[in-house]
Amino acid sequence: DLVRSRGLGDVYKRQSKDRAALKAQIGELHNLNKQITQEASSLARALRGDKKTQGNWGELVLETVLEKSGLRAGQEFVREKSITTEDGTRYRPDVIINLPEGKHIVVDAKVSLNAYNAYINCVSNTEKSAHLKAHIEAVRQHIKGLAKKSYAKLPGINSPDFVFMFMPVEPAFMVAFEHDDALFNDAFEQRIVVVTPTTLLASLRTVASLWSIEPVSYTHLTLPTIYSV
Repeated sequence: DLVRSRGLGDVYKRQSKDRAALKAQIGELHNLNKQITQEASSLARALRGDKKTQGNWGELVLETVLEKSGLRAGQEFVREKSITTEDGTRYRPDVIINLPEGKHIVVDAKVSLNAYNAYINCVSNTEKSAHLKAHIEAVRQHIKGLAKKSYAKLPGINSPDFVFMFMPVEPAFMVAFEHDDALFNDAFEQRIVVVTPTTLLASLRTVASLWSIEPVSYTHLTLPTIYSV
């Protein structure tokens, strides 16, 4: 009984440390998210209409969030890995996260700042409503486009039947999903999980927990709580 009690005590201490580490990391990501949001409006004004450049910025934010979380490029995650299907179609997911035991999560960054920027800067209620509708539709189209790629079923990908869609600007995510109750279900039915800088870590940890991954074998990570049960 004494041995068992000590064992439980060790488990409790480890879980407490894991929770504290995760809390600290989420706090850091919250501050990072504030910075990202402040920069987003300036970016949208500077790059209005240039979706390619905005997309590159979104991918950079995603990479920054992962690195701030303690994951290493080329090891715990891979950027734009080229994968060719049997019919010769080539795909390049923005990020493939390598989970323990050879499992993966595909994350694709989607940025749509023009309609959102117009929404938060316009004064007229009529125009504001129109820009909000355009922003929500842009998010919905991103979801549909990502779902059609079926990244989770690509050769060599050992992933659950869904993909993470990363929105780097949290308020842009919130305003869309708050004003369209069907948006979440639309994404879910198409096997898309929409995440932001502050929810990406928690979502990864949830996936790892559902797969019952044992964290002890992966102590080389600087944030082992991502993989803890």
